[in-house]
Amino acid sequence: MMQEFKSAHESRVSITELMLPSHSNFGGKVHGGHILNLMDQIAFACASKHSQCYCVTASVNRVDFLHPVEVGELLTLRASINYTGRTSMVVGVRVESENITKGTKRHCNSSYFTMVAKDEDGKSISIPGLILENEQGVRRFARSKKRKEEAFIRDTQFESSHFNMKEHLEGLKDENVKLSLH
Repeated sequence: MMQEFKSAHESRVSITELMLPSHSNFGGKVHGGHILNLMDQIAFACASKHSQCYCVTASVNRVDFLHPVEVGELLTLRASINYTGRTSMVVGVRVESENITKGTKRHCNSSYFTMVAKDEDGKSISIPGLILENEQGVRRFARSKKRKEEAFIRDTQFESSHFNMKEHLEGLKDENVKLSLH
């Protein structure tokens, strides 16, 4: 039987992987796509552990690559549940690189993956809620809830049925665009 509520630490996951030459791009740094793939894998593992179901990635909120990752460095990814809805979860993923010879660590990026639990037929399925145990948990939950609300407003504001071009033309004057409207 599925638990009604679970704490974030019950489904927390971390992985560490050595970055190999096969992970590099043409510039000799670790390819961002490889890092994104690892982030998606750990978000899946964390969400599946929380929900005890197969999960799919619904969206990824901003991935800013703060520092390049070098071949030969250790990459550590940590994931935990920040928010739970009825069928979806927001998984916070933090990525750090470590230069093994120097012993230095750097925060490379953090991102938020919205994952949805699915049943055997591919239908969304209810998940356990989240037990908030401290101020950090409340902050993360509130931030994810706010981000979700802002995304809805942002997305609906620019739907073609609601969009008013005249409201936005003034803001384009200093941009690198040339208007050729017909």
